[in-house]
Amino acid sequence: MNELKPRIHDEMNGLDYVLVGDYYIPAIELPEDDDRPIGKWGRMHRAYLEETNPLLLNHLILTGRLHTYLADLDEQAKERYRVLIRQMAAAEGVTEELKRQSQWEWVRAMNSIVNRTEESIKRELIYT
Repeated sequence: MNELKPRIHDEMNGLDYVLVGDYYIPAIELPEDDDRPIGKWGRMHRAYLEETNPLLLNHLILTGRLHTYLADLDEQAKERYRVLIRQMAAAEGVTEELKRQSQWEWVRAMNSIVNRTEESIKRELIYT
């Protein structure tokens, strides 16, 4: 009986295989992850990709770019969220003065702005 090599290389597909028991398992290493969080927006986009574009999701997973892609998207969405909140609050006159005068009115106005901003980000970045 021939002795099995502990590690082999397949020229046809370019993969290395490691002997585990009686089987050769592909020696695939995950790329180094960056430590950036995926966050709310990244998780929402991943769920969207799972439903609507599983081919793109699989491609990103197999090439090791999914985490970076989702972290970048999350950062863009957070920045867009901050900018839109500031712009809409300024345009609608929702200021600290209003907060001092009528907290309920300020809360109502800010909730409306936050809801519209989230819907806008979902439409522009998440569900595309």
